[in-house]
Amino acid sequence: ENKMWTPQEQLDIQSSMKGVIERLWRTGEIIFDKPEVSAERRNVIHYLCNIFPEVLPMLDNRLMQAWKECGFDCRKLLDPRSYPRLGFGSWVGGDRDGHPLVTAQVTRETLADMRKNSMDLILGRLRELASRLSLSERLQASFEPLSLRMAALADKLGEKGREALARNAHEPWRQFLNLVIAALPLEQEQTGENYRYPGSPELLDDLMLLHESLCAVGAEHIANIEVAPVYRLVQTFGFHLGKLDIRQNSRFHELALSQLMTAAGLDGNEFLEWNESKRRAFIDSELRSPRPFTHPDMTAGPEAEAVLACYRVLLEHGKQYGYEGIGSLVVSMTRDVSDLLIVYLFAREVGMMHETDEGAVSLLPVVPLFETIGDLEKSPVILREFLRHPVTARSLDYMMKKAGAERMMQKVMIGYSDSNKDGGIFTSAWTLYRAQEALLEAGNSCGTDIRFFHGRGGSISRGAGPTHRFVKAQPFGSFNAGISVTEQGETISQKYANRISAVYNLELFMAGVAGIVIRQKNLGETPHAFDPVMEMLSEKSNRSYRALIESEGFLEFFREATPIDIIESTRIGSRPSRRSGKTSLEDLRAIPWVFSWNQARFALSGWYGVGSALEHLHKTSPDKFEELRTDGFGWPPLRSVISNADTSLSAADPAMMRRYASLVRDSSLRKRMLDMIETEYLKTKTFIDRLFAGQLESQRASVQRFVSLRNEGLGMLHMHQIRLLEEWRGLVAEGRQEKADSLLPELFLTVNAISGALRTTG
Repeated sequence: ENKMWTPQEQLDIQSSMKGVIERLWRTGEIIFDKPEVSAERRNVIHYLCNIFPEVLPMLDNRLMQAWKECGFDCRKLLDPRSYPRLGFGSWVGGDRDGHPLVTAQVTRETLADMRKNSMDLILGRLRELASRLSLSERLQASFEPLSLRMAALADKLGEKGREALARNAHEPWRQFLNLVIAALPLEQEQTGENYRYPGSPELLDDLMLLHESLCAVGAEHIANIEVAPVYRLVQTFGFHLGKLDIRQNSRFHELALSQLMTAAGLDGNEFLEWNESKRRAFIDSELRSPRPFTHPDMTAGPEAEAVLACYRVLLEHGKQYGYEGIGSLVVSMTRDVSDLLIVYLFAREVGMMHETDEGAVSLLPVVPLFETIGDLEKSPVILREFLRHPVTARSLDYMMKKAGAERMMQKVMIGYSDSNKDGGIFTSAWTLYRAQEALLEAGNSCGTDIRFFHGRGGSISRGAGPTHRFVKAQPFGSFNAGISVTEQGETISQKYANRISAVYNLELFMAGVAGIVIRQKNLGETPHAFDPVMEMLSEKSNRSYRALIESEGFLEFFREATPIDIIESTRIGSRPSRRSGKTSLEDLRAIPWVFSWNQARFALSGWYGVGSALEHLHKTSPDKFEELRTDGFGWPPLRSVISNADTSLSAADPAMMRRYASLVRDSSLRKRMLDMIETEYLKTKTFIDRLFAGQLESQRASVQRFVSLRNEGLGMLHMHQIRLLEEWRGLVAEGRQEKADSLLPELFLTVNAISGALRTTG
């Protein structure tokens, strides 16, 4: 329809669109093989190479436009270093927590792939920039600092430098970029003879000099529209695209250390039985010595070999390219200080500790991941002891000085998924809030800023929800050192596949964080009186939730009333659905837990326990309930959790719950569990209505409109899935596996269709 196209061009475009639509229509909707880690890595690299580099200048331009409209001094944004910093990371190829396919070789390939794609991206942008900077020295005077740098760079580059200067005579800015391109550390040109940029900071210095030289000759506009975007690209993506985080479970580390001890002639099995004080004494003693447990030609057990092989890859990459592309060593299920200190022993074992005048320091940051309710409650004590440990204190001080920062910074990851599975939505939300407050205090007591890494998933039960509500609901001061968040699964494509959507979502998040930081800096902390009430609500909600999941037969009900067995069989993602082979609630990952409840329209993990808590408050402290009703909606932490629970309630369907529950063979168990769930559903609906019905009206209207448009089709899909589930389980019970397997493609299709209609998985 665009008038810029001729009639023939319009016909060609229409024909091409029809071809794409037909191809999509004829393409299957389910995956029959689990994706390999390499396929997931390619998907991540697609966004880092093709989407976000295009989005970054759009974000900067929108900020400049808004800055002008507000009447601010635009000169403050003429320096590309003045813009908000945005960075990306990934743990595809680095996260081996319960993922046996992520080996040391996979990590090596991932680091190499990320670096290669980053260098290709930068090379392409520098070549484009060189083609545009055709300014002649005959029309504007040369900039002496640029000339001096060109001479120095050409001398370092030798023959390649002379070749670069031989091209584009009388165009010094283009010649300078020829030299810059020649200095890029491209793998195919690494001979060891010539100078190469050791890292992206050196390239950034040269790009800044290029920007300043253009401004010096009056070409500020060219500097800002041509050079600044390339500077921002390199500043954001470096020579690595995104930092690769390495994650492993604390239990895996325990086994690895015990095997190293055994290989060294110690009784490693004893370590597994020791209490925390004995473990600390042993680890502290070991950390005072540079001696490793083993020699390079020795082997230990499988866990030890897996950990050390990974760390050797990190060391090898760091020695060759620096550690810019490696993020943190994340310890999932951190339960005590020893879980974190063990990592230093692994680093010592492969030579990844660096000796300074003060003592050994870790070259990579060690980051705790607190996930369960109990671990979150203990987290401030664990963090304080960890920060006070001499190796940690030295390491953070070393990293601070290397980065040129003013204060030490420790990243702390907090988990939304397992805390919800452990304690329910209300207890999870409040425990996370209180833990952050206490962790900030622990950091301050040690002179360390805390940067929170929010492990949010793709559903409300796993920390998702409207971005603006999430940002506003964080404790005072929690953004002072920046913030990191995860984006997972289908939310990546929903938010970022389209560049306009990507700009919107990134802008919403960055503007929200900036707004909170500015307000907190200028207005200070706003007191509130809801802490005691929230503590009570959290405790009652947790008690109600735990009563359900600890009920006799609950696991049997869950496995029969939801399509969990089908979800465990799907080929979604390369990671297994369980951390080990155990059939227990603790071992089940949060994604299939939430996914299965959503499929069966219970949406239980997003609201259960809230009703009992509010009912208790209403009965025992009606004045406090009234205070919440009148003032609570204005307090973001409470508003966020109640709004999210209300949205989850809207996705639940009691009639459909009963139909899925009909799959439970034990009728008495079915009745007992359904009674508990339906009673809590009614309580939650009733007391959220009493609390915030008026304030939630517009949100409810939007959600109800979304659900009602899909209800008819969803009803048929659910009934079809229930019939297929019943038939499939019957065939499996009879041992007719081949016939049962023939139903799986249709069952997988129902899972895809329902999750697509609800726009949520796990």
